[in-house]
Amino acid sequence: MIDVALIVEGKDWSALGDIDALSRRAFAAAAKEEPAEGLVSLLLTDDGELQQLNRDFRGKDKPTDVLSFPALPMDRPLLGDIAVAYGVAARDAAGQGKTLGNHLTHLLIHGYLHLLGHDHESPADASEMEAREIRALAALGIANPYLLSDTGPNE
Repeated sequence: MIDVALIVEGKDWSALGDIDALSRRAFAAAAKEEPAEGLVSLLLTDDGELQQLNRDFRGKDKPTDVLSFPALPMDRPLLGDIAVAYGVAARDAAGQGKTLGNHLTHLLIHGYLHLLGHDHESPADASEMEAREIRALAALGIANPYLLSDTGPNE
């Protein structure tokens, strides 16, 4: 079971309704695809905060949609931290013809897989990670996001 410590900064996210339930469904689907137990710390914030995190931790001075920070094994049961930017996520969802709720679900599954050590640095790794995301999303009745657009999460 995945526990979620949710922090929501800003009123924009409230348009999605029960974000806690959405995030728990996303992580439960991801955990069925890639089993783990523990705590995910989730920050839903704005573009400025993600730009600062992206600059401070990745050396990229630009906002991004999602960032994942895996915990060290000694920090278990914490799996790690995920942060999502409202503006980037909302613009990407609109540009790709997706609902923000479905796009956020995808970003959370994507971030969860990063917490467990998956990446998309090589074509083979990207293909494997995308397949896991697609299966987890399908379990929730959400269409393959890679058929709807040319890009996935902006990490």
